[in-house]
Amino acid sequence: MGGITTTPDAEPSRPHADDQTSIGVFADLVAASRSDAASLKEAPLDADIRLLGRILGDVIREQEGLATFELVERVRRMAIEDYRRQVQTQGSTDHELVGLLDSLSVEDALNVIRSFSWFSLLANVAEDVHAGRRRRFHRVAGSEPQAASVAAALDRIEQLPIDGEAVAETLRRIDISPVLTAHPTEVGRRTVLDTRAVIANKLVERDRSLMSPAELDDWENELRLAVLTLWQTAILRLSKLRVTDEVKESLRFYPLSISEALVKLHADTEREVVRRWPELDGFHLPPIVHMGSWIGGDRDGNPYVTAEVVAAALQQQAKEAFAMHLGAIGRLAIELSMSSRLITPTFELLQLADKSGDSSPFRADEPYRRALRGIQGRLAATTRRTVGDVPVPVLQHDGEPYDGPAELLADLDVIDDSLRSHGALALAEMKVTPVRRAVELFGFHLCALDLRQNADVHEVVVADLVLHAGVEAKYLLLDEAGRLDILRLAINDPRRLRIPGAAYGAVALGEMAILDTAAAGVRRLGSASIRHYVISKCASVSDIFETLLMSKEAGLDLDIVPLFETIDDLRRAAATLDALLEEPIYRLQLERRGGVQEVMIGYSDSTKDGGYLTANWSQYQAQEGLVAVAHRHGVRLRLFHGRGGTVGRGGGPTFDAILAQPPGSVDGSIRLTEQGENVAAKFAEPDLARRNLETIVAAVLESTVVTDPSGVADEGADGPFHRVMQSVSDAAYDEFRSLVYGSSGFLTFFRAATPITELSKLNIGSRPASRTASNRIEDLRAIPWVFSWSQARLMLPGWYGAGSGFEAYAGGSADRLTILQQMYETWPMFRALVSNMAMVLSKTDIAIGTRYAAMVENRVVANDIFGRITAEHHRTLSWVRRITGHDQLLWDNPALARSIRNRFPYLLPLNHLQISMLRRYRGGDQDELVERGIQLTLNGLATGLRNSG
Repeated sequence: MGGITTTPDAEPSRPHADDQTSIGVFADLVAASRSDAASLKEAPLDADIRLLGRILGDVIREQEGLATFELVERVRRMAIEDYRRQVQTQGSTDHELVGLLDSLSVEDALNVIRSFSWFSLLANVAEDVHAGRRRRFHRVAGSEPQAASVAAALDRIEQLPIDGEAVAETLRRIDISPVLTAHPTEVGRRTVLDTRAVIANKLVERDRSLMSPAELDDWENELRLAVLTLWQTAILRLSKLRVTDEVKESLRFYPLSISEALVKLHADTEREVVRRWPELDGFHLPPIVHMGSWIGGDRDGNPYVTAEVVAAALQQQAKEAFAMHLGAIGRLAIELSMSSRLITPTFELLQLADKSGDSSPFRADEPYRRALRGIQGRLAATTRRTVGDVPVPVLQHDGEPYDGPAELLADLDVIDDSLRSHGALALAEMKVTPVRRAVELFGFHLCALDLRQNADVHEVVVADLVLHAGVEAKYLLLDEAGRLDILRLAINDPRRLRIPGAAYGAVALGEMAILDTAAAGVRRLGSASIRHYVISKCASVSDIFETLLMSKEAGLDLDIVPLFETIDDLRRAAATLDALLEEPIYRLQLERRGGVQEVMIGYSDSTKDGGYLTANWSQYQAQEGLVAVAHRHGVRLRLFHGRGGTVGRGGGPTFDAILAQPPGSVDGSIRLTEQGENVAAKFAEPDLARRNLETIVAAVLESTVVTDPSGVADEGADGPFHRVMQSVSDAAYDEFRSLVYGSSGFLTFFRAATPITELSKLNIGSRPASRTASNRIEDLRAIPWVFSWSQARLMLPGWYGAGSGFEAYAGGSADRLTILQQMYETWPMFRALVSNMAMVLSKTDIAIGTRYAAMVENRVVANDIFGRITAEHHRTLSWVRRITGHDQLLWDNPALARSIRNRFPYLLPLNHLQISMLRRYRGGDQDELVERGIQLTLNGLATGLRNSG
């Protein structure tokens, strides 16, 4: 199974005799579609894909035999031909390929599925490594062509009439928080991710090394062993992940990439600032990125998040932080070997060394080693007191525990100052400063754990509390005013409502146990360990007051974060915030918390509720309204964007998304979710982590300092573009709601034409696919909703309704089309909306979707629903092309266009085999191997599409 997209001479190591035969005609198709310059830029990527494909083919031949290898190769060539024909003619799928795959035994089908699934993963690795390769090349060459970089953002800021101190002040108030989440459809196994990292590291090693032929042979053999390991590793888990497993899965990315990337990003940003504004020499950049997590604290619809799980999550996070710092200080204690016979350390350093308890005569003249052993001993004692044991080997175990990270930083400052005093400035900056910065960034808690729960649960808890306190027996029957009267009194009362020994219900006991555990964690790890409480399905002031009351009962002082998710909630968001900020009780709470009100914008459920275009427009309008309300009340607003991995859940290029936010909505601070299925793609390697974190920082800098980067012609909510968007949105909303919620056969079609039912049996994330046992679309989580449509290659959540919206506004009117084109050219919000939709449309395959629709037994329903889907798809494609002025959907995203050309032919067999297996399974053949085949295709397609929902 060879590489698919390269010319025969592109191999960076050395050519192989069998490469030409394994490339097939698709390589010629791809090469012919590129300019010479583009081919040259992508030649290393092509070569890596071909190399990995050849090695995988060799492994298949060795492990499964020549017959299996030839079968896979035959399927591969037929898929390439089929894809090329579809691209050229927009025709239906190849019946010969379908016939071959349908005729396979289950055992042969499983081998084909595994082959194409592993190839998709290897192609992902090659693309990620190439992205890092391109970035390193530009840095070495002294150029930085990517807009999404801190250097480029500072270059643009440097052109403005702004002095260095103003830039420094802006940087000091920047607060960025990427929040890692678990994922109900997360498909990656840690074992696979570890082997993936080995392969990536081998490719990078080859790039950075000059190898002899013998060394190159050894290098390729090691690469082959990694691919062999993958082939003999089960793709699927035997059991579902527990929440604690998900916590561990996320924490592995800190030592793998996040800690190194964040430390270097802060150091490089500081250096770039001082280089442009020399008057800031000595400027120290405080932490501007704080990592967050929902894993272990998000209990909305997840009954497995309990008080014990919250405690375990905090414990595991703290252990990771202590392990990081203990290891770094231990390395310093070995590296800083300076002798007091040769240098003169400061008095403070000598004092620190004398207090270390290290009396070894071998280190009597090595004060830094003695001091650092003492520091490590104190930190080890802190670790034992905080988490119970020391997770890594240490040089010294005993000492007086630190009260907090500030004391550890003070000791590191003594080391740093002393080094600088005797001419070792370079050592201080290269060795000590990164350790110090890591302590600043991660403290003893590593990352902030968010708490999240549904407002419907909170009202049940509060009703139980006030009932047993004798305050109100029928709280749930009260209207908003009645609830607020009770909540104001309870919040103001210094006494607690909880009665020891009262017979509270299971919901109240469980929720309050979680908050009590969180409060204990804050006392142990500090206020930075838990800072936010997110309220799902928030629709009123009483929803926020109920959370405030529950937090008060547990002794927690947190930022209360309303999450507005549905279209109606988004439309009422500004009014809800306005009413909240009129409440004196709440204003006091805000003052205690620094005068910052955080609001979360939900992308997933709003898209499922109203369709892609209306959801995006409602989110934009909500933010405009929230900014205006916060400004009127003199409160600083921080927005938390609950973006998913796919466009149907708010995904898309992060840099463009941040720049497309309404004016004033970023203002130096932003939080955004990094959804589970994207975490590995963004943080599997240091280069990837650096690129993705830097993208956020660069975009926030530009949005905050460059006040009007677009020159957009529209001005505010009453401007002409807003009126146009409202008109388009109304028609798009009507079409989406008519199909999804107004068509009697839609649910039947959805459950038969997608693998939504089989998805629930896949051993993936801990969270259930639905919030309740209901089969209604309203109760289905947005993630499996999007996942299912992605598997069927229809991608409906990312575009449906938009074509009707554009048609209703501009159909038959050249003047109105011109207005839409002007909006695309000058308004970042609209440009991002259309570009992201074009990206989804480029991944949509109606020919494949037709085969999924054929699984619907009720042909009247199938023809009706699928007929509407295909008509809307055609309509939306037409309008996107007219608005952008380009026939090619990805004219502005050549990297994605290349990726699709590379990988999509290899998804065809997976889709066809998924359909074949679904037909067998639903037809009564519920053999374990058939079920496994379905699950393997779910995994393989998610890998190939690079998202799972």
